[in-house]
Amino acid sequence: MTSLELPTSLDAALGRSGEPRAGGTDLTERRRLHLSRGTVVDLRDVPGLDAIAWREGQLHLGALVTLAAVAEHPDVRARYPAVAAAAASIATPQIRARATVGGNLLQHVRCWYYRRPGADCLKSGGSGCPARTGDHLFHACFDLGPCVAPHPSSLATALLAHDVRVEVAGDREHTLASLYGDASDARRQHMLPPGALLTGVGLGAPLAAEQAAYVRATSRARAEWPLVEVVARLVVAGDQLQTARITVGGVANLPLRLGAVEALLVGKPATPETLAAAAAVAADGAKPLAGTAYKLDLLRGAVLDALERALAQPPTQAAPPAPAPT
Repeated sequence: MTSLELPTSLDAALGRSGEPRAGGTDLTERRRLHLSRGTVVDLRDVPGLDAIAWREGQLHLGALVTLAAVAEHPDVRARYPAVAAAAASIATPQIRARATVGGNLLQHVRCWYYRRPGADCLKSGGSGCPARTGDHLFHACFDLGPCVAPHPSSLATALLAHDVRVEVAGDREHTLASLYGDASDARRQHMLPPGALLTGVGLGAPLAAEQAAYVRATSRARAEWPLVEVVARLVVAGDQLQTARITVGGVANLPLRLGAVEALLVGKPATPETLAAAAAVAADGAKPLAGTAYKLDLLRGAVLDALERALAQPPTQAAPPAPAPT
């Protein structure tokens, strides 16, 4: 029997056996498909989870902050422009007005086999990955584990480019890497234990004079999942690239950081030749499926586009000073 619980405090919400609901944009569909059953623990009345605020030099995004609020917040736009752009690109205005930070990070994969009742899918309790030999046109080109569905969170791709603390009640604090694991356990969507609640994320201070951009390639202009998405964060000192952080999504069952691309940027002059050489290795190590090889050229092009756009942006603002002690 389905029941609805409405805890009014974080302590009351912890340890419940039901599935948490934030905005409900993913959970509602999964319940319609009978992928989620039983009690729903609605977090709407839990205070303190819907704020964007500076804490100890980090910008804290509460788990119930909507994607629309992230995209529109002046501090996010001024100091974390790639995060704001990623949030603004997700779905439709109506969904962004309801979908939340926590829900976006913990949503389930959008693979049509997972969401089709009766498919023999590992994530829905089956024994295999039917996408491997079936229709996988939009799936991974980096084959990292048993499941080849691309990771669904654009926000995670953007946050991976930053120093992020994932705050969790009922479990230890996580990084994004520890939140998602190494993709070896295809039955899990994330690594949080039952009863734990993601309460927010803390974004580290922006780098001095950094320039950043977010780029996504889609099969239609609006309301579409990315085939490839890229975040580029660069710091130029003089004419040299001093810092580079490049993350990508839509190409693997985890958001990825492209260390090989970064290595070809740092210490090099900020020239078109440098950017082109770095972008050319973006797909190194990929193992595409038969139907996803097209993503390799798309990835290289999107990385080059993101690098060029980042260098064309004005430097971001520094974090605000810490408040004086009282």
